[in-house]
Amino acid sequence: MQGPLQPPLIESTVGDHFVKIVAAYGDRPALISRHQNDIATFDSLDFRSNALARGLQSVGVKKGDRVGVMLGNSMEYVVATYALFKLGAILVPLNPSFNASQVASALDHLKSSHLIINAESNLPRKDPRDNIPLLKHLVQDLSGSGLSSELVPSLKKIILVDNSLGRPDLSDYSSLIPFADLVSELPADGRSLPDQNLSPHEIVNIQFTSGTTAMPKAASLSHRSILNNGSQIGDRMLLTPQDIVCCPPPLFHCFGSILGLMATVTHGAAIVFPSESFHARATLQAVQEENARRSTESRRSGSSIPAELMKKLHRVLNLTELTICYGMTKTSPVSCMTTTDDPMDKRIGSVGRLMPHVEAKVVSPSNHNQILPIEAKGELAVRGYLLMKEYWGDPEKTAEVMLKDKYGKVWMHTGDEARLDHSWGENIHPLEIENCLYAHPGVVDVSVVGVPDARYGEVVAAFVVPRDSPSSVSENEIQQWVRDRLSNHLVPKYVFFLGASETFPKTASGKIQKFKLKERAIDLLAGKK
Repeated sequence: MQGPLQPPLIESTVGDHFVKIVAAYGDRPALISRHQNDIATFDSLDFRSNALARGLQSVGVKKGDRVGVMLGNSMEYVVATYALFKLGAILVPLNPSFNASQVASALDHLKSSHLIINAESNLPRKDPRDNIPLLKHLVQDLSGSGLSSELVPSLKKIILVDNSLGRPDLSDYSSLIPFADLVSELPADGRSLPDQNLSPHEIVNIQFTSGTTAMPKAASLSHRSILNNGSQIGDRMLLTPQDIVCCPPPLFHCFGSILGLMATVTHGAAIVFPSESFHARATLQAVQEENARRSTESRRSGSSIPAELMKKLHRVLNLTELTICYGMTKTSPVSCMTTTDDPMDKRIGSVGRLMPHVEAKVVSPSNHNQILPIEAKGELAVRGYLLMKEYWGDPEKTAEVMLKDKYGKVWMHTGDEARLDHSWGENIHPLEIENCLYAHPGVVDVSVVGVPDARYGEVVAAFVVPRDSPSSVSENEIQQWVRDRLSNHLVPKYVFFLGASETFPKTASGKIQKFKLKERAIDLLAGKK
């Protein structure tokens, strides 16, 4: 099964694409870090990340270097992310809850050259953890002028973000480089960095997918994969530069870094960090006080959202446009996603449609060459731009999950059970049908929704405002117009005409409330029976 082929993939590095975003939305807020009382516009984020990139260069960071980043959600994390992306260095997010052995194992596995770390790790529902003992485990002498680690011989420098409010005394640790010292002033001859000769296909992000104490699995992701996935996620969420996204999930995870940060930045939207780590009250306050109005829910196919919980989220928190995603770290991460106006039953009982430029199949768990028919349960496999390059330094584990078919196509075998629904997998896009009907000379306005169907699960219904009287255009005429121009599965099964005095239900910002149209369609159909 094939996802849509539009919009085209972005053939750019993250840094080059960011230049275009800054040019378009420079004076708009990009990041609001509430716990730090700090706000950065896109211009400011560009300025700060360029400054840090030059500072990192001064301490030896170069293209291809693996740089561990063990920070909470903060201004420093985002600035470091874009500084590393601009340099072509590889961002290696580390969970702030990692102990000393886990950090050493992760850094050594990747032969990391640098580590950026907080003085304290602020973890959910725990007191701040002093990270100096962890650093003393890594480096035998923190007070020396140089830095040497027996556990991670490749480690050259440790950069410390002092978020401790003076709790641990850091004055005796001269081998640690203060983060603030690296944010140097930019030269007068310009803001941007010199060309680093980067390719969209190069690895820029390595995410650990499981425990790192023994044999870590490090998924290697490219500029192209995370940039496009973030952009497509933002498209499905209908993000705009006017939107504010509250992001409590951690940035060390693909959820926070791609569904949160990359999705917002690619759309010129603002992202809000309520706190350094998850804090429920701070999150609710941020949503209320910052007027945040977007949210996502990510899940694997084995875990479902109870219908009553979804209804409660709608009723209590007004999250009527909650979207559902399916993905995994090694696919950058999202393969499937619902839209903001998909029917409730589809957002509860499925993971949505394939993302653009993504293919999927369900195969027999005992024979990966046997593709199972529609509706049959088996193992999900996906392919496309979003696949990781490899598990870093582990060709055997890479070969276990990335398999070539008889045509030479490489598929990621997810290990997750799934089934494909034919009508749900047809990628019915309301906008495509609406654009077709807007071209009809007898149509003034139109809105398309999906309604339940006993045979197909869901079919197309179109609400049409005729140019003249409702009798000036017929249901058959509308259906034939679409049939002549689009695929058969896009032809509305039902057409409802609105009178001249009727209007579509809309939000305060003027957006059509399609869920209300769907409810009306269901009521109208029930009245016909």
